[in-house]
Amino acid sequence: MKFWDSSAIVPLLIAENDSPLRESQIRAHPDQLVWYGTPAEIESAICRRIRENTLDPAVATNARSKLKILAQSWLEVQPTPLIRDRAIRLLRVHPLRAAAAFQLAAALTAFGEITNGNTFLTADLRLAKAASLEGFDLQ
Repeated sequence: MKFWDSSAIVPLLIAENDSPLRESQIRAHPDQLVWYGTPAEIESAICRRIRENTLDPAVATNARSKLKILAQSWLEVQPTPLIRDRAIRLLRVHPLRAAAAFQLAAALTAFGEITNGNTFLTADLRLAKAASLEGFDLQ
C-alpha cells in the first residue's frame, strides 16, 4: 500500500500534467492510504482554483463526485495525539507547512515508522524532500 498525499490525488480528479502518472499508479496499486485531512485539503485546492478562475465550476463538481467515489475505497489514518506530536517534530526538522507535516506524520504512524520499502506519493517538492529524508521511497 502506498501513502497518497493530497497533491498526488488532485491529478486523479482534475486534468493536470501529473494525471497520466497518477492514473497509472492507482491502476497498478489501487489501495490508497491517506490522512484524515485529505478531503479538506483537496476541497481547498478546488476552491482556490475556482477563485483564481483556473477551474470551471462544472469541472469542480465533477472532481468532487470523483472524490466521493475514490474516498469510499481508501484507508484513512485518523488523527491522534501521536500524529500531532510527530507533526510537531517534523516541523522542527523540515521546512514544511503544518498540513504537510500532518500528512507525513500520518504516513510515519501508519507504517509504524518503517519507511524503508514504503512509498509516499506527493507532488509537493518540499514534502517529497522531507519524506525522502525520513526514509520513504518516492514515485
